This record gives sequence, structure tokens and C-alpha cells, in this order.
Amino acid sequence: MTSDFSAAGVRVPDSKLAREATELVRDAASDLIYDHSRRVYFFGALQGRNRDLSFDPELLYIAAMFHDLGLGEPFHGSGRRFEVDSADEARRFLQARQVPEDSIRRVWTAIALHTTPGIPEFMEPEVALVTAGVEYDVLGIGYHDLTEADRAAVVGLHPRPDFKQRILEAFTEGIRPKPETTFGNVKADVLAHYVPGFERGDFVRTILDSPWAE
Repeated sequence: MTSDFSAAGVRVPDSKLAREATELVRDAASDLIYDHSRRVYFFGALQGRNRDLSFDPELLYIAAMFHDLGLGEPFHGSGRRFEVDSADEARRFLQARQVPEDSIRRVWTAIALHTTPGIPEFMEPEVALVTAGVEYDVLGIGYHDLTEADRAAVVGLHPRPDFKQRILEAFTEGIRPKPETTFGNVKADVLAHYVPGFERGDFVRTILDSPWAE
């Protein structure tokens, strides 16, 4: 089953909050990021169904839609990790609409941790499933957990032409202006591949060169 609002038996929440989030991201992000974010929602929800997790579809959708917004040009000078910029934008959006603080916390955490493997899977379902959706769409982790028909339904709704190269370009452009934010995280690999002269932070060297005498 595929329509503008559903794929593989998963529906986009039909709420004012979800519609406003869709409009905001549609206007603020590129087609690449918009389609990727929608796929993250669908793939995350499908993985939630497979894992028999009870989750709030609206919160999962908001987190998925905002998770890469911090890659955009308005945030290139923030000096903060793009994940935090994305999470803060989602928090502002939700606070302006009087969403309960616990729901805001879950959305913020889901976005902030979506590039930190090994932790989200042990947290609330919305947190775990944003990462699961990102890992599925970007890295192919758990690729065979979903059926070919379900994958085709989602990609039919939100195609991924030349996605691997285009998403790497988006990562590079989003974090090139603030390379220091890649210390200790996976985005250092992106700059190491695509930005000549980039030198990743060295955790051991940081310890040894700290101002402590011992």
C-alpha cells in the first residue's frame, strides 16, 4: 500500500503537529533531506513493528523530520554538532506548540543521539527507532529485516537517486565549516574522505597533551 501519506502499512500521522512539521522541513530542507527524513520515519516505524515496540508515531515522525535540519546553511556557523542544532530546532518547534516536556525530551534525545551507535537502542522506542531508521536508510543496517515489497513501497514514495553520493555531499557541506565538532564521532570519517587537509582529533593525544602534569 502506497499513497502520499502511507507506505508498507505505515501511515504518516494525520495531526496538525505533523502537518506543520512537514511544511517546515519541506520549506527549509533540500529534496534530498526531505525524502531521506520521510524514509527514516517509515523505516523506523517498520523496524518498530518488527521489534514489537510500542511507540508514539507522532513523536517518531517529528524526530525523523527534524533529525538532519542542522546540516543546513543557517547552522554552518553555530560551532555546535549538527545533531544538536537539529534537536534544538525540534525543541523550539514543539515548545511553541505547548507539547509536554517529556515528549520534547524524547524527540530532542532521539535527534541528538542518532549518529551515536550502541546507545539509542537501549532507550525509549522513539529514540531507538530514529536511529534504526537512519541506520537502515544510510548504512543499510538490518537491510534484510524488511521485505523487498516494503522497501519498494517506501522508496517508491520517496526515491533515492544517487543517494549514497548525495548524502555524503550533504554531510560534507554541513560540517565542513565546523570540523572541530567531529571530534569523537562518525562524521570525522566524512571530512577525512572529502576535505583535503582535514586532521581528525586524536583522543589519546588530547589526554597526553592536556595541561595536567600527570
